[in-house]
Amino acid sequence: MLYSDTRYMLRAISAEQRTLWDKFITTHPNGHLLQSWQWGQLKASSAWQPLRLALWDNKAQQIVAAAQILRRTAPYVPVRWAHLAYMPKGPVVDWSQATLCEAFFRQLYARLAREGALALRMELGQLAGSAEAELVQQRLTSLCVQPAQAIQPLRTIVLDLTPPEDLLLAQMKEKWRYNVRLAARKGVTVRVAQTLQDVQAWYSLLQTTGERDQFGIHTLDYYQRAWQLFAPLNQMRLLLAEHNGQLLAGIFVALFAQQASYLYGASSNIRWAKQQGAHLYDF
Repeated sequence: MLYSDTRYMLRAISAEQRTLWDKFITTHPNGHLLQSWQWGQLKASSAWQPLRLALWDNKAQQIVAAAQILRRTAPYVPVRWAHLAYMPKGPVVDWSQATLCEAFFRQLYARLAREGALALRMELGQLAGSAEAELVQQRLTSLCVQPAQAIQPLRTIVLDLTPPEDLLLAQMKEKWRYNVRLAARKGVTVRVAQTLQDVQAWYSLLQTTGERDQFGIHTLDYYQRAWQLFAPLNQMRLLLAEHNGQLLAGIFVALFAQQASYLYGASSNIRWAKQQGAHLYDF
């Protein structure tokens, strides 16, 4: 398949262009939180070096595809010498356009090779087994991409938030509805975290939960950094459930590209996501 290098050009996006980047990622049907500018900033605090690359259409004068690539290398080894490249929930591209996909990937491969990438690992945003995922697989096979073991979940549960709130409640199991109403009657309240001390209190609860249920967690600094980056932009909330001043549960919920996503915690909050205009809730 042929394409014109003069029409499509792969460009690095600078910090001064971050608004342009997030506008494209937010409004694209395949946009995802893990491709947002702020997510790259968060991962930069834990030894990753983000690289944002956009395919520019010289004819339409706009971005038509993009990928945030996280790069990591061995201690004291410069990225340009050798590194591993990781693309979470990307690229953000219209997979139905074969010519566009080929232009993007051929230029992407060439650039990463020039800049020292030993390998590129991609974790797609499409749900495994979906019709869209099948199309993506066909495109990647034609580009000689090999399957690898996943890091991010291959499957998830997604709730449609467009129905009215009372209908969403009616669709829950009877026991769940009972528990929701019982908590309200018993005086359990939910509030939004306002300070780093709130995050620290939640983290203490998360440590206890992680030890009990035997799952790994990040450091306190990581969660506080996430809250500092996303909360001011209304792209993430830490919701805390309390009773008589005692913290009972908490959850980080992200909101990006009209989709809310459960990130960290041991419960879920759907009402806030719906009020903020999310169409889907990813558990």
